[in-house]
This record gives sequence, structure tokens and C-alpha cells, in this order.
Amino acid sequence: MKKYWRFDISEVLKDLNTDSNKGLSSREVEIRLSKYGTNSLKGKGRKSIFSMFIEQFNNYMVIILIIAAFISFFLGEVVDAVIILFILILNALLGMIQENKAEESLEALKKLSAPNARVLRDGRIIEIEISNIVPGDIVFFEAGNFVPADGRIIESANLKIDESSLTGESLPVEKSQMMIEDEDLDIGGRTNMVYKGTIVTYGRGKYVVTATGMNTEVGCIAGMLESENNQRTPLQEKLEQLGKYLGSGAIIICVIIFIIGVLEKRPVFEMFMTAVSLAVAAIPEGLPAVVTITLAIGVQKMIKRNAIIRKLTAVETLGSANVICSDKTGTLTQNKMTVVKVFSDGREYGLRNNVNEKLHFILKIAALCTDAIINKDGKSIGDPTEVALVAAFESTGSKKIDVENENPREAEIPFDSERKMMTTIHRMDKDRYRIITKGAFDNIIERCKYILKNGEVIALENEDKEEIKKENEKMGKDALRVLAVSYKDVDKIPENLSSETVEKDLIFVGLIGMIDPPREEVEESVKLCKKAGIKPVMITGDHKITASAIARELGILSENDEVISGKELEKVSDEELINRVKNISVYARVSPEHKMRIIKAWQKNKAVVAMTGDGVNDAPALKQADIGAAMGITGTDVAKEAADMVLTDDNFSTIVAAVEEGRTIYSNIKKSIHYLLSCNIGEIIVLLVATILGMPLPLKPIHILWVNLITDSLPALALGLEPAEKDIMLKKPRRKEEGIFSEGLAIRIPLEGIIIGAVSFLAFIIGLNESLSNGRTMAFVVLTMSQLVQAMNVRSNKSIFKIGIFKNKYMIFAFTISLILQLVVVMTPLNTIFEVKNVNIYDWDIIIALSLAPLIIMEIVKPFLNRNSN
Repeated sequence: MKKYWRFDISEVLKDLNTDSNKGLSSREVEIRLSKYGTNSLKGKGRKSIFSMFIEQFNNYMVIILIIAAFISFFLGEVVDAVIILFILILNALLGMIQENKAEESLEALKKLSAPNARVLRDGRIIEIEISNIVPGDIVFFEAGNFVPADGRIIESANLKIDESSLTGESLPVEKSQMMIEDEDLDIGGRTNMVYKGTIVTYGRGKYVVTATGMNTEVGCIAGMLESENNQRTPLQEKLEQLGKYLGSGAIIICVIIFIIGVLEKRPVFEMFMTAVSLAVAAIPEGLPAVVTITLAIGVQKMIKRNAIIRKLTAVETLGSANVICSDKTGTLTQNKMTVVKVFSDGREYGLRNNVNEKLHFILKIAALCTDAIINKDGKSIGDPTEVALVAAFESTGSKKIDVENENPREAEIPFDSERKMMTTIHRMDKDRYRIITKGAFDNIIERCKYILKNGEVIALENEDKEEIKKENEKMGKDALRVLAVSYKDVDKIPENLSSETVEKDLIFVGLIGMIDPPREEVEESVKLCKKAGIKPVMITGDHKITASAIARELGILSENDEVISGKELEKVSDEELINRVKNISVYARVSPEHKMRIIKAWQKNKAVVAMTGDGVNDAPALKQADIGAAMGITGTDVAKEAADMVLTDDNFSTIVAAVEEGRTIYSNIKKSIHYLLSCNIGEIIVLLVATILGMPLPLKPIHILWVNLITDSLPALALGLEPAEKDIMLKKPRRKEEGIFSEGLAIRIPLEGIIIGAVSFLAFIIGLNESLSNGRTMAFVVLTMSQLVQAMNVRSNKSIFKIGIFKNKYMIFAFTISLILQLVVVMTPLNTIFEVKNVNIYDWDIIIALSLAPLIIMEIVKPFLNRNSN
């Protein structure tokens, strides 16, 4: 990429073969479009609906279930095959619909960006779509415009550009057309260049396009994304691992039961069918659907809370995050400068104070000495610093337009970086004019000869200067951007308008301190993060002092935490950073490469890292992080493309809401896994014990399939809809290496499975005294009902009576429907199909007592298990 900032304008135009007065011809534009392509960023092509659907089957557990379905089909068990395939297809459809809906939402967000630009072609200024801009085009822009492509400035007038999306620096950069001789400059130092995606905040100008599309600085960063591998979420890894274990375990159990049955000289076909049915029972085929539906419901909740989830597992992953790395500008702060303190006549004023005459006067003259405008609809145009001054003045109840009409501007001396001052001259009445000068304190105070005190103009003494200097230093330590304001009245405007003739013998009025303030709700969100065991980290391109002040105000920066700058970070090795990263809460003046190092250092510490951001410079880190959350309003297309979720309200608090939702979802999925596995273990135990003892099988294949159908569906889904527990945000985040069977589940699942298997086998023994059919009926009913009771039991580690039996209305519905279906099978003519019989009242008493046993036993055992798992 050529270093056009080192070229004279004439050399740039010659190199690009264009004319600054005529622009390119239409024919030349066609040629260059063909050569360079459109001025757009090349993202990954959108996947087809079919490919989204097929990808849902790329899972070990799903593949095993498909094989089981085909085996069942060829063995004549059509019902079994249809049930399995139906669940798998439903699961795939849900995943596909959600992924497609997320992509459509993101496409709608992209259309919000400015689509047109003014260019010079064939000697005429026309408006075109930014995608049709080519290198060599002459582009015109002004305050409020997006920069559509990279280029070299040809003309400028008081031009300032917000490059925070590239550099992270919240204050606009002054631009000019002057050539720069330095060979190695970062983006922030190239003051005669403009870059795609940045925003013009002040002034106007025109430039020649030097790069478009993927050749722009934005495009280069977008290209970095392709080099980063997609990160797998903890849930994906755990479920895939679980699927492999269950599949392998099911095959082993099938083989064992089949061999034992054959050795006992039982019918080979019957044993094979039993083994296959048991294999299907051992794998919780309802689990993929439960996980997908639970995540999908969580996603729908998040949409209502202003977050678009691009991937179903994104909410769960954020729920396990223990670090949130957040950009400052626009994410933790409001991305607009705001006046917070005024010093005048020896006294500090906050804007919340009652506005007196002194405060009103300084804000009035400061607002007059600006080019900023706040429209009737509240939209602001101009430099953020000047917008802040106008907003502060208008907060007093006055309007800038009214005072401008009373005191029209007659002349001005624009701001320049050398003087660091701006002066405007206003007519006060027929023979009187007011000169107003604002700017850097050091420059203004040297031009002042007088000071306004108690409404009188008196000589400015050294002690006054010392007092003002101390106040300026105090505001600086508070990370405030400080402007000094002065004025003087004259009878006529000097003929020779210059800094020497106008900006002298001024009357000092006061200092105005402003800052990009934090979002009001973020402080509470940070507190909640810390209660939840999550470390918030600020990563910004702003100054160290400013970043520290904001971080301290929000509670991100604690007493023993470190603050480090990008330059300091460059001197730290990767190994040292891995050791220090836990103590660093604020990173200032950092680049995209720095952000990648920070994220990776946390991940080396086995942290689950979330990253929020809106700028192009955030995109690589957004993708590298375990979960990336981009801003929907201020976020760039590149950032949204890299992120796992998009926050439509640009609100950090939405991240905290996602954490709570994610924790609830993961907890509910664990409850579903707990329920399904404990029930399936119960089924295996009933058949395995009977086979080993040489007894008739308590259950036929159709019984196993029916039990799975009514217990693995509605009750498991109802567990996925369990309301969040009250202390969900008071627990520490899960460790990255923590398995699904943590928190005592490794003991509870087999224990509860043994209990379910034992009571079912006991029912079989009791019923067997009358007949084999009666024994199988009782085992069949107890197995089903004890599993429904188990669904109630696993809702919480706490007692079911403490959390409330009826708190989950979905569970009550699932329990009732499943119970009715079971009774219909046993007590209607359908019992002949299932080879069971109606049972008498005495047997029902036994069935109910045995079915309640898992709940009663676990209510007694839970306190001991909880004590051991803590």
C-alpha cells in the first residue's frame, strides 16, 4: 500500500490518473470497477437454507441415533424409527430457523448505514451508492457524513474526523491537506488521509480515493478475521463428549445383554431386539431437541431485551464467561462529550446546580463561539466538544439560535492546532461588538489582561492566575477536557483580522470541564458482574488518565488493580502477560493486535472471555473471544460480522442480562441431562438385573420405546423452561474445564437411576406373583410414573417444597399430559397393543407408593449431597 501521505497532492492525482476539477469519466469508472471491484467488504457468503439444515446433523450423538433408527426400521420396528427421525428433523429445523432469522436481522442492521456519497464525475457533482466508488474518484464530504473510502485530502476547511472506530480515540482528529514527510506513521498520525467507515464531525473538504473495498484499512482488518479459527463453545464441547460416551456405553451394554441372553439360550432375535431397544433407551434422543429448544427460547427472550443472537449457543457461552473485555467509547460511555464542571469567579459549578447569572453568562458566550448545531429533533451536528457546549447552554432553558439572532456573528478566526484557540465576533448593538475566544488554558491565559469578578472587570493578577492554574490541573486529574473562555467588547471590528490584532487584552471568564460520561446504568451492571464473579476489563484507545478516571467511577478499577498502556504492553512478553493479566483492569492506547494478546492471555488462564465492542478495531478480538458482542447502532459491519451477538441498544447492561439468561439456560440444560440420564439408567438396570438373574424380561421393546416417548419429551422440555433461581447471579462462573456432571451430579445421576430401576424391578417382582403380564404391567407403570416424579425432583438441588411445586407451570402441564397418556395405554383397549393389562386398586396403591419413592428418598438425601458438593 502506497504511503500517499508523503506525496504532494499533484503527485497523488498523477499517480491515480485523475483530475481534481473534473473527476473521472463514466467510461473510466466502468473500467476501474471491473479492475478493483465494488467498494464493499467481502464477508463470507450467506449459507443456503439447505446447508444450514444439513449442518444441524453434524453431531456424533445425532449420527448414532440415525443409525439406530435405520436398524430399527429394517428390524420391523417402524414406530421406533419414525419417532427418532421425527425428533432429529424437528431439532434440525429449529436450529436452521433460528440461524436464518439471526442472519436476516443482521442484514437489516447493515442497511441502516449511509448508502450514498457525493463525487465529481464528468465535471459534475453527483450522488452515488458508496459501493460504486473507485480509486481516483473525487469525493466531497462535510460534518455528519461517513467517509466512504480511503483517500488523500485535497482541500479542507476546519476539518475534523472521528476515527474512533479504527483507533479507539474518542476525540476527533484534525485534518489538513498538508504533505507529511514522516515515513512510518500509524493511522492516527496520518492527518492528511481519511479512512473508510470514519465520520466527519466538523468542517468540510474533498479528497481523492486511494483505496476501496478490501484494500482499505477497514478491509485489511476484516481480512485478519479469516486467520482466526472459530471458537467452540463449552456447551458444544461438553455435549459432543457426552454423546460419544453415551453412544459407546450404549453399544457395550447392548453387547453384554445380548451375549448373556444368548448364553442363557434365549431366542436370538428377541435378545437382539431387546439390545437395540435398550441402546435407543440408553441414548437420550430427546436431548438434542431439549438443548436446541431451550436455547431458542432463551434467544427469543434476549431479542426482547435488545440482543440479536447469531448462534444458539452464544447465550449459554456468555453465561459461563468470567471475564468481559469491553471497549470504553460508546459501550461503557455515551460516546458524546458532556459538560460536567464550570469554574468561574473562584467557584466551581455543576450543571445540576441552580443556574445563576455567572454560570449562564459563561455558557452563553461559549455556545456562541461554536459552529455546532442542535436541531429541533435533538440531532446534533458538529464537533463533539462544541456540541457539548451548546447542549450545556441549552440545558439552562435558552436556545443558541435565539442568542445568535440577537447577537449575529460578524467575523471569525477559525481554530487551528497551532494557536489552539477559536474566536468569533458578534454584534451586540449598533456601535458595540463582542469578541469571544475559547481554547486551551495555557494559550488563553497568556492573552488575558483582565478577569471578570463579581460582575466587574478588573486587572488579572498573578494570584488569580495561580488559582485558575490549580483548578485547571485539578480538572485534568479528573480526566476532564478543559476549555478556557474569554471575551472583550470593542467599538469596531479590526480591519486586519488576525490573532495578533484580535486575540489580546482579553477578559478571562472561566474554565469549562467536560468528559464522555459513563452510561448511567453501567455502574450497577459492573457491580452485578463482580457479585457474579465476573471481572470487567476496559480496553480503550483513550488516554491512560481518562480511561482510569472512567474505570474508577464505574467500579471497574479497584485499589490494587493495574492500568497499562499500549506502549507498556509492547514491552511485556506473552508469558509475563499470562501471569499479570488477572491483575490488569484497564488497557489504554491499545491497538487491535494488543486486544488479541489480551484475549489470548486470559484464555491461557482457562478463562471464558466475552468481548464487547463496536469499532472495526474490535473485530479480530470479537472473533477470537469465546463470545463476541457487537454494538448494533454504532457498530461497524465488520464488527457485527465477527460477533456472536449484536446488541441493538448498544448497552453494556444487556451483556449482564445475557449472562443471567445464559446461566439459567445452562442450569436448565444440566437439569434436563440429569433427568434423562438418571431415567435411562433406571431402564438399563431393570433389564440388566433381570437378564443376569435369568428371569423373564420385565419390559418388552415397545414398553421401553413408549416410556422414552412420553418421559423424554414434555417433562425434559419443561425442565428447560424452569425459572431462574434467585441466587443465579450470586454464584461464581463455571470453570472452563468443569464437566456437565459437576456439583454432585456424578453421584446423584447413578444413585437416582438405581432407585428408579430398583422400584421398577420391585414392582415387577410383586406383580409376578400373579402373572408375567401383571408383573410387566406394574413394572411398566412404575417405571413411567417414577420418571415423571423424577422430573419434579431434579428441578433444584434444594427441596422441591422450598422452591415451590407449582412454580414451573410448564412442568405441571407436562406431568399431567404424560400421566394421562400412560393411563390411557393401561386402562383402555390400547393395552392389548402394548401387551399389558388393567390393574386392581391394591396394585395401584403399590404403584403409587413405589413411584413416589425417588422423590421421598432424594428429599432426605439432598442436604447431605449438597454439603459434600460445596
